[in-house]
Amino acid sequence: MKNPLRHPKRRGEWVELQFMARAAAHGLTVSKPWGDSARYDFVVDSGGVFRRVQVKSTLQRPEPRAGRTGGAYLCNTVSRAPYRKEQTYDPRDVDFFAFYIVPEDLWYIVPLADIRSVKYAVTLNPHLPDNKYFRYLEAWHLLKKRD
Repeated sequence: MKNPLRHPKRRGEWVELQFMARAAAHGLTVSKPWGDSARYDFVVDSGGVFRRVQVKSTLQRPEPRAGRTGGAYLCNTVSRAPYRKEQTYDPRDVDFFAFYIVPEDLWYIVPLADIRSVKYAVTLNPHLPDNKYFRYLEAWHLLKKRD
């Protein structure tokens, strides 16, 4: 049988289920907009504070380059709507990205503000603490209401 996670649409659906389960396990209420015309995948509610989340996933490691530590993954930060060119996200669209590294079963919860300068993809390395996004590894607290 062919691996269903290799098909982008099926993997996206599966990853969204993973997000809902993990967010709920962290005490968050998760809502999915009806249809697929919203630029975000979920709204997460924590004590009446709502945040829009765009979920992305990756199986892909970048090609090794000189000076790079292995174990990194590339995850795109653009939308690829059918029959349209790639589009970036802005604060009118989403508040956070939730990047899922499928082979590692790890999540990065990253505020949009910290990836606004990224044109296409982020490089995530859960094994390298000085990676730019390491502080967002499993940072579910960022989606919760701050007292």
